[in-house]
Amino acid sequence: MEIQVPAGVKNKEDVVVTVETTAAHYGSGLVEVFATPAMVALMEKTCLVSVLPYLPEGFGTVGIKVDIAHTKATPVGMKVSCESTLVEVDRRRLVFELVAQDERGEIGRGRHERFIIETKKFMEKL
Repeated sequence: MEIQVPAGVKNKEDVVVTVETTAAHYGSGLVEVFATPAMVALMEKTCLVSVLPYLPEGFGTVGIKVDIAHTKATPVGMKVSCESTLVEVDRRRLVFELVAQDERGEIGRGRHERFIIETKKFMEKL
């Protein structure tokens, strides 16, 4: 089955930093600021949600590569936004550029690759 996801697809997702999304809670650090793993999860979600409308029923995407810089700390209570742009489509491989910002400005950026899967077949191979 040929799946058509157009390059240029954009999305934006927001979260508010909570104690549960801090480095101290994740164990990735000792301070209560937005954790890098939480930022990466937000970035992955932003990419996933952007392409779901283009996928047939029974299909999804999985993350296969992350190249992210987390450049500034964000305290609990502040909103973080992530914007994704699909910059490359190579059959089922999707490449996104990402920018994350809090209420004071940019906190991270990078690239993320996802691969389109047929969910049932993917799970059967595990």
